[in-house]
Amino acid sequence: MKKIMTAGPTMVRENVLAARALPFTNPDIDMDFFDMYMETCDMLETLAGATSGQALILGGEGMLGLEAAAASLTEPGDRVLIIENGIFGRGFKDFVELYGGNTVVFKGNYKRPIDVEVLREFLNKDNNFKYASFVHVDTPTGVLNDVQAIGTLLNEYGIMSVVDSVAGLFGESLSFDSSKIDILIGGSQKALSAPPGLSMVWVSERAWKSMEKRKQPIASYYANLTLMKNYFVDKVFPYTMPISDINGLRVAIENVLADGGILARHREVAMACRGALTRAGIELYLESGWANTVTAFVVPEKVSCQLLLEDMVKDYGIMLSGSLEEFEGKLVRIGHMGENAYDEVMAETLRALDGALRKQGFEPLAGMADYFVAFMK
Repeated sequence: MKKIMTAGPTMVRENVLAARALPFTNPDIDMDFFDMYMETCDMLETLAGATSGQALILGGEGMLGLEAAAASLTEPGDRVLIIENGIFGRGFKDFVELYGGNTVVFKGNYKRPIDVEVLREFLNKDNNFKYASFVHVDTPTGVLNDVQAIGTLLNEYGIMSVVDSVAGLFGESLSFDSSKIDILIGGSQKALSAPPGLSMVWVSERAWKSMEKRKQPIASYYANLTLMKNYFVDKVFPYTMPISDINGLRVAIENVLADGGILARHREVAMACRGALTRAGIELYLESGWANTVTAFVVPEKVSCQLLLEDMVKDYGIMLSGSLEEFEGKLVRIGHMGENAYDEVMAETLRALDGALRKQGFEPLAGMADYFVAFMK
């Protein structure tokens, strides 16, 4: 059995897997399921600090939540601000343009978080936007953005915000209410540690009102959030809910709620991981803004990224992530989120990485696993 120490999906606890294997009912007509679904959404609202927002669970991987936000908010001709300092941040532009929006890009430094003061200067000159999108943790590089600072700044200018926190939620601190978020998107397969296949979205009253005031209908069915809004009153979903996946998600949420130290654990494991890598002479990609859920490091000179990833699996049974697009073959990512963010499995991963690097002739300056274990004591 491979250990999935990737930047998502992550490993899954046994009780989550067991819940997905339970006998199931017909979610279209069983009123008990509607109650369970609503209770699960209530838990998500609690976890995200969303007393003013409605949580929904969508039957599709995290990308569905992103497209649903764009489809539901964007009308042809709308000006939308794309705030980006990473691959996923800039990728939201494609969703907006797919639904007829006109995009303006604010590009940050890919090695650092978005500079909020520079963004403020930009907005002082141009702030006529229906909404803006940005990413909490841009996974291909692991850069962490300040959601509260950016969200509250956008709110000052009356700009709605769409926040991709697929790789941030449950491993990083976040408050829907205090950050003035209008649509927040999460995924089941990251720090929540459930299998891939579900999106979670939180929608503000302001966002619902914007959808209701549209002049043109939403150009999608499956990605139309308004079809989900009144599911409990109407006792109808727009499509059959993946009940077994939601059963597993419910238990994964309960696991998070029961873990009072989850954010501290992620922070400590991330710090120890970064320290171990740098002590070994391995360069971190970022200059600042390191996320607590994923760390990206530069593949050392004369080391083949592909061989390194292959040897990690073949020799040690551990999967790591490469990166995407311009970072492909240049960066390797360790996913230390959810069930991955524990001492024993992280130490095993770093010990294996040491061996895989040595196999290609790279000699670490210090034992990564030893440093990690000492740091965590």
